[in-house]
Formats: sequence, structure tokens, C-alpha cells
Amino acid sequence: MGIRYFTFNDVLYLLDATKWTLLLAAMAFVGGGIVGALITLARISRVRALRWFAIGYVELLQGTPLLMQLFVWFFLLTLFIPIKLPATLVAGIALTMNASSFATEIWRGSIEAIPRTQWEAAASIGMSRLEQIIHIIAPQALRIALAPTVGLIVIIIKGTALTALIGFVEVTRAGQLVSGVTFQPLLTFGVVALIYLALCLPLSILSQHIERRLHVGRPARGRP
Repeated sequence: MGIRYFTFNDVLYLLDATKWTLLLAAMAFVGGGIVGALITLARISRVRALRWFAIGYVELLQGTPLLMQLFVWFFLLTLFIPIKLPATLVAGIALTMNASSFATEIWRGSIEAIPRTQWEAAASIGMSRLEQIIHIIAPQALRIALAPTVGLIVIIIKGTALTALIGFVEVTRAGQLVSGVTFQPLLTFGVVALIYLALCLPLSILSQHIERRLHVGRPARGRP
């Protein structure tokens, strides 16, 4: 059996697989954002049980490797659901939950960076807790959270590479397949690395630009 050399068609194959990396990253970011927003509200709640639940949720997901979480979800879901689930679904759930833990910490920190006086002023004019968050706190916290939230997208994109181990064919898995038939891993994964760089570098630069542009001093933190 002869060796098939790495060709331009292999580059096109890797680029085509990149769309699945982007799709999975988009699913995780949107889903993680929604779940993260709910966990953030629980984290800053006055109800102690909700706060402890949010703390435990974040600590569990940030204190365990993403790879382990992928395997847990893969085997857990197949244990309770008697049909073979698509790798896209399993990967999407695992990455969404993982991303939500980081989103929670970003947004919690941004909210707690708002001075206590802002909460007190809103309360003094009769605003409810939810109205304080929506109309006063969230718009200010958004400026602080924007740059790290963009940076979170970079983390998610890199994390999609681990989904190759549960059979999801994104750009890293595509690189493994190409390397397996061309026997040119250095060249193949060099191209894969360039693809990741092309995806992540602009976002990193954007995050740094936003941070410089919207930089505000962080006064004394506080939350009633």
C-alpha cells in the first residue's frame, strides 16, 4: 500500500471540517450564555440555597477537566437513553455546561465590581431587586464583562478539540483522519494549528482592544 501525500484537497477537507468547530462553539457560547445568566442570578441571589447551588455548580465544572466531563456526559446519556446519541448533541451539552461555569464567574465578578452605592440608590427610589439588576447594574456590568466574554469564545473554540475523542468530526478529528492516511502528522497538524490561530487570534486581539477601549477603574466592590 503506497503512501498518499498531503495535498491541497486535504487542506480543503480541514477547512470544511472547521465549520463544525464553529457550529459547536456557537452552540456552546449561546447555550452557555443562557445557562450562565441563570446561574449568575442564583449566585447573587439573597436566597442562601440558590447561592450555594450556584457555587457548587461552578466549582464542580471548573474543578474537573473538560475531557472528563465529555466522557461523563457521553456515558451518562447513553446509560439512560437506549438509543445512540449523535456526538454533536453530547459535545454540545458538555461544552455548554462547561462554558456556563466560566460565563457565571465573569458576569458575577462584573456585577460585584459595581459600587454598593449604585444598588442603594436604585433601592432608594423604590426599584425591586430585579429592576435594579436590569436597569442599573446590568448595563454597567456589561462594559466590564464584554472583553472577558469575547475571550471566553476563544476558550470554547479551543475546547472543541477535545470532542474528537468522542467521535465528533471537527477540525482536530479531521486532522487525525488525514494524518492517518498521509502519514504526515507534522504537516497536517501544522495546518490545523494555523486554522485555530486564524480563528482565535482575531478574537484575542478584539478582546484586548475592547478592554483598552472600555477600561474603567474598578471601585470598591459591593452587593447588598
